[in-house]
Amino acid sequence: MKKVVNFGIGFVTGRPNVCKIINSYYSDMLEQFKSYDGEVKLTIFIMFDLSYNYTTRMDFYGLIPDVHRSNINVVYISPEKIISEKAYLNKQFGLSKEDADLFLGAGHAKGRNTVMYYALKKGMDYLLFWDDDEYPLACVKDEEGKIKWMKQRNVVSHLEYFEKENADVTRGYHCGYISPIPSIPYSEDVTEEDFKNFIEACGNEAVNWANIKERFEKDNGVTFANKDIAEGKGAYEILETPTSKKWVAGSTLGINFKNIDRIPAFYNPPEARGEDTFFSVNLTKAKVLQIPVYHFHDGFLKYTEIMNGHKPRKLKLINPEDDADVERRFLKVSTGWIKYKPLYMYIMDRENYDENIKTAKQQLAKSIKKISGYFENGGFAQLPDILQEYDENVEDHYKDFIQTNKIWDFLKKEIIKERKNRN
Repeated sequence: MKKVVNFGIGFVTGRPNVCKIINSYYSDMLEQFKSYDGEVKLTIFIMFDLSYNYTTRMDFYGLIPDVHRSNINVVYISPEKIISEKAYLNKQFGLSKEDADLFLGAGHAKGRNTVMYYALKKGMDYLLFWDDDEYPLACVKDEEGKIKWMKQRNVVSHLEYFEKENADVTRGYHCGYISPIPSIPYSEDVTEEDFKNFIEACGNEAVNWANIKERFEKDNGVTFANKDIAEGKGAYEILETPTSKKWVAGSTLGINFKNIDRIPAFYNPPEARGEDTFFSVNLTKAKVLQIPVYHFHDGFLKYTEIMNGHKPRKLKLINPEDDADVERRFLKVSTGWIKYKPLYMYIMDRENYDENIKTAKQQLAKSIKKISGYFENGGFAQLPDILQEYDENVEDHYKDFIQTNKIWDFLKKEIIKERKNRN
């Protein structure tokens, strides 16, 4: 009898670019599964937030007819559907409105929790999170400096490693513009030391001055793919150490729903980033696998023509002076990083939290006047006040982090019980 697998792909999105991604790559997804020894039933979950980029509902219903005619089930998770589901959870399981609002809804973490919730209800065996600014390609630079674009088996690779290695979580690689940090030409207005202090004040487990500096000095802020990895070589298990968690990114992130008891919830403080960070800190008992497959991260959405088959021969330096959207994107992500910095530091080193947060505030104070003066948008000047506010609320955010995982543990049990009763 042929083995049947239910595989989900989850998009948590506020940008219409998600439709272009699905329209461009849906047939490739199906093609990848032809190499699998069994039948794969593919479901795409689109959880959209209309407030993120002030979009309209129709922006997210732009899938071409061929997608719907293919062997793909598309599940839209609209704001109305989430409201209805919260009422259902209260009636069916007695989940309070406060807890439902904490777990489900729009936002980086709540959006991923919402997709996981629907994927579990729909009986998915595996789920792959795919961000709306990433393409299944690796950009490799040869010895002569020329770029070679390599197609990636970005979906089926996760499935294969789940089944071959019984991984609980799989993590792919990224190339391209890993972080939406633009290039700033150093001068008396903003020195390298100013920018270093700013990045270190905002920094986290994934962003630090050493790797940012190297990236700009070496390749205009671009991360190129390793050819061997792009060819599928070199999977390994990510292990926890006394000084490091099993860090993953929100995409490409695979989750094994057959081992759902080892899968934590996502969380971020209000309007912050860090959802993948706070997911990672609860992966102690999970088997996490780094697998050899890339996504090209188009962090500033400057290379959407890639989806039409136009592969650039050069990846340029992103300069905020050339484009106001770059500045807005950098402000948004910097604010998101600052808002999760206190909780990240609190969880990682509670004993030295007061000293560490003091250092972060000092670094921000040293640099913010020049950073704010360089950018036309006055929003950067608010970051010290934001850091202070989230520092003052760090214990409340920690309680919400703990409660979010308790809600998920409760829902997992109830959903699985409900599915068994239904079958």
